[in-house]
Amino acid sequence: GLPADAIRTTGYDVQYEWDFVNGKRVGRGYVARNSIQVTIDTIDRVGEYLEIAVGSGATSLNGIRFDMKDQAKLEREALRMAVADARLKADAAAAGAGRSIDRILRVDEQGAVSPPMPMPYLRQTAQSAAADTPPPIAAGQMEIRARVSVTAVLK
Repeated sequence: GLPADAIRTTGYDVQYEWDFVNGKRVGRGYVARNSIQVTIDTIDRVGEYLEIAVGSGATSLNGIRFDMKDQAKLEREALRMAVADARLKADAAAAGAGRSIDRILRVDEQGAVSPPMPMPYLRQTAQSAAADTPPPIAAGQMEIRARVSVTAVLK
C-alpha cells in the first residue's frame, strides 16, 4: 500500500558461500542479499510495517531513523530566529553601554545544527509477542538549532 517512490533499493550483494567437508572447501552456491529503504510518514504504523517486512521474508531489519519533513525550511526558520535573538541581545548590550545600534555590519552563520536523531525504541514484550501484534515504536523529539554572530556599529 506504499507509493513506489517510498521504497528504493540501497544495496545489492551476491557472494559465493563455501562449506568445509572433510577438510576441503566445497562450494555451496551463491547467496544474494538486497537492502531496501522504506520511507513512511506515519510513525504510529512503523511496527505494522516491520511486521509486514518480516512476513514478506525479510531476514534482517535495522537502521530505523526518524527524520523531519521540510528540514531545510525548518533550518531557515531556526536561522531567522537566531538572527532576531542576536539582534535583541546586541540591542541590550549596546543599551548597557549607554549606546544604541547604528547598523548591522555582518551576520555570520555558524550553522543550523540538528542534534543526533533519537534512536527508536523497539520493545517486544511477551504479551505483544504472544498476541502477534506489531512491536511498539516510541518516537522522541527532534530539534534544530541555529547559531549566528552579529557584528554591529554602535552610535
